[in-house]
Amino acid sequence: MQVSIACTEHNLKNRNGEDRLISKQNTSNPNAVNAARAKFRTVAIIARSLGTFTPQHHISLKESTAKQTGMKYRNLGKSGLRVSCLGLGTWVTFGGQISDEVAEQLMTIAYDSGVNLFDTAEVYAAGKAEVILGNIIKKKCWRRSSLVITTKLYWGGKAETERGLSRKHIIEEIVRAMTHVINQGMAMYWGTSRWSAMEIMEAYSVARQFNMIPPVCEQAEYHLFQREKVEVQLPELYHKIGVGAMTWSPLACGIISGKYANGIPDSSRASLKCYQWLKEKIVSEDGRKQQTKLKDLFPIAERLSCTLPQLAVAWCLRNEGVSSVLLGSSNPEQLIENLGAIQVLPKMTSHIVNEIDNILGNKPYSKKDYRS
Repeated sequence: MQVSIACTEHNLKNRNGEDRLISKQNTSNPNAVNAARAKFRTVAIIARSLGTFTPQHHISLKESTAKQTGMKYRNLGKSGLRVSCLGLGTWVTFGGQISDEVAEQLMTIAYDSGVNLFDTAEVYAAGKAEVILGNIIKKKCWRRSSLVITTKLYWGGKAETERGLSRKHIIEEIVRAMTHVINQGMAMYWGTSRWSAMEIMEAYSVARQFNMIPPVCEQAEYHLFQREKVEVQLPELYHKIGVGAMTWSPLACGIISGKYANGIPDSSRASLKCYQWLKEKIVSEDGRKQQTKLKDLFPIAERLSCTLPQLAVAWCLRNEGVSSVLLGSSNPEQLIENLGAIQVLPKMTSHIVNEIDNILGNKPYSKKDYRS
């Protein structure tokens, strides 16, 4: 399965490439990129599955659970695509922090645990992440029809004509481009990433007005300290137009893992030169306040017999409007720990959630909350 997600230019100015644009299949012309990246696209396109479609009015986010792995699956928005509620991301790690061998270990652990969603982007490690992902899938001989591969388009090459979402890069207008991509069989669905609610509504309106295909999901940052968009804005979009949420950075780039409680470890992401922004965020006054709140959350994790990262991921999953949470791991132990959040999810009672809200003190209020 392929899905695409688009991002607006004004949201692409910070975090050194952290900004996201998802697409189930990178659809740039293979002739315009290097051979290795074109090879990955060939594998993804040839092996894709058309899957099955369910009438939209019969679809909900009701979970199903795999008997063998315990993994839970949800619909991506109101589309008929079923995705594992936990996915594996490749940002920073694949082609960067970890070797190809470790990348294969991570993908194998995720796949064996029931994960069917793997996320990448054309910009990750200058295209290497896509190549590594495709090579592992081919090496493992996994059925392509059993996987959901998401990639993000925008950055492209160095030339002006190789970047953005213009007709030269994909097609002139994003909605028309994604409709073309899907009609050509290069992708099955498309969505947005880091778009505002207004922009998503505009894309939906354009699609309906010109009989094109609207987005099915928004990929957004979501964790204990970043809540407004996913908890207030996206639920309204889900109920109005069926757009679901695929969230990333459940541990806030490692901040919630507890590794920064006593400073910046030499082996951490924040110690890297290209992540100076993350280091500054951690050592700031707000960062210190966040560490204090995390210490207050430890007793809750202990009571639930889980780690703080597992609690944080389960907290994200407890939101029924979230179709899938993307995990980022640099070693097998970390991934196994985070996947354990599935076992914590049933323990996330309303009492526990309220207790967490009281500690965080940042619960956003929707229009419905104000009316009540």
